[in-house]
Amino acid sequence: MAAVRTAEVTWEGDLLSGNGVVTAGTSGLFKRLPVSWATRTEASGGKTSPEELLASAHASCYAMALSAGLARAGTPPKKLEVSVAVTFDKVEAGWRVTSSTIKVKGTVPGADDAAFKKAAEGAKDGCPISQALKGNVALSVEATLAK
Repeated sequence: MAAVRTAEVTWEGDLLSGNGVVTAGTSGLFKRLPVSWATRTEASGGKTSPEELLASAHASCYAMALSAGLARAGTPPKKLEVSVAVTFDKVEAGWRVTSSTIKVKGTVPGADDAAFKKAAEGAKDGCPISQALKGNVALSVEATLAK
């Protein structure tokens, strides 16, 4: 059975001077987070942006995919620390998400550097959020095995 998740936004005003609020509809875990155009292209000023929300989705999805891949290889992780930087930039066609850069540090008993890097690349290619971005956004991963 398919899982459907929802979010809602209320926006007031035009693009440049307007603002809005985004709420997690399914879980209700965040309500009325402020968003604006300026938070996408300038300093965040205590507000979020679609790109920050995309980065959090990609980081959590990637961590799950890497955890599963490592476990399938017989080396389940003790700890994975994942950060994702999503770049929003003005290009010839206008504003767009241009890249999603993953950095992961893993504590993985029994894994060597080569096995960890292979699993990290596999998770980058296989996580559902990466799959949604692939072909439209440059994806990269930097994997470090904790010693």
